[in-house]
Amino acid sequence: MDYKLSLDVSRPLALLKICPAYKQTPIVEIPAHNNLRLLVKDETNRMGLGSFKALGGIYAVAKFLLEQWQKENGFELPAHRLIDPEIQSWSSKFTFVCASAGNHGMAVAKGAELFNAGCRVHIARSVPTSFAQRLSALGAAVIRSGATYEQSMLAAMDENSEGQVLLADSSWPGYCHLPMLVMEGYSVVAEEMRQGFLHDDSWPTHVFLQAGVGGLAASIAFEIRKKWKHQPRIIVVEPQAAPCLFESHKQGRLTKISGPISSMGRLDCKEPSLIAFDILNDLADDFVCVSDDEAATAVDYLAQHELSTTPSGAAGIAAILINSELDSKEKLAIPDGSICLAIASEGSL
Repeated sequence: MDYKLSLDVSRPLALLKICPAYKQTPIVEIPAHNNLRLLVKDETNRMGLGSFKALGGIYAVAKFLLEQWQKENGFELPAHRLIDPEIQSWSSKFTFVCASAGNHGMAVAKGAELFNAGCRVHIARSVPTSFAQRLSALGAAVIRSGATYEQSMLAAMDENSEGQVLLADSSWPGYCHLPMLVMEGYSVVAEEMRQGFLHDDSWPTHVFLQAGVGGLAASIAFEIRKKWKHQPRIIVVEPQAAPCLFESHKQGRLTKISGPISSMGRLDCKEPSLIAFDILNDLADDFVCVSDDEAATAVDYLAQHELSTTPSGAAGIAAILINSELDSKEKLAIPDGSICLAIASEGSL
């Protein structure tokens, strides 16, 4: 391991206290048809951006600026001063660059807008036009780069002009600090859930975490194993077209895969994050895959219960709904009466 794992949820929570858009998102119970209780953490309207990703990108932008200020000036800058005109003039020399399937770019663009920095977002040709338009509305320069997320990431990595800061939500050897900040922001989701379960003492027995490169799943798994009073079984859920964490876990090392494009666009990643893989390889209990059709069925099921999301957002719920239909070799052991938790990670487009 060429990095030091450091995730502390108290740091993003301290910054969020000065953010007027921040409030905890709800956990809702939705009827399940297979003798289980189904709890869903509803991230579909997180901070007005419609995804948990808001917690990572905005926090990482703010934290980078605070760290850079201290490096250049020799003293700490109080976080509330990031919106001072003098500091915003200084922040304008930075341009944050990222690749995104949509939501990470939105979060980075919003952070850049809040603190008067520039932003350039590389997206693949498959990313919906609606995402590109929303990015542009936040002042980001949007660049279509390649056919896949991986190709757009390579294009983002190639940018190296003065003042440009690569802010990826994936990590690899030699590039871990900023992705770790992104994951630290995501850990707020787990802490909010922990506080809720402490209050009503209704702890889940099984937690289903959808994964693309794995940042959300890893940050939540880390918090669960570190702090939760009752330890659930942790199941990582990926598209059948992009099981990069499953294959990496099977091989015992980071593994790049290939496959068709999935309708679960925000999860359609063929290579996992280094940090996420290290955490999930150690802390997750199971790795499962869902098909595009199964994810679409889960979207419809949630819509019947007034929760509007996408196939990416519904992937964890899909894994719960289909489990009873699997044959014994593939089926997870989930006893009747179990409390299953999943995350609706984004709102409908």
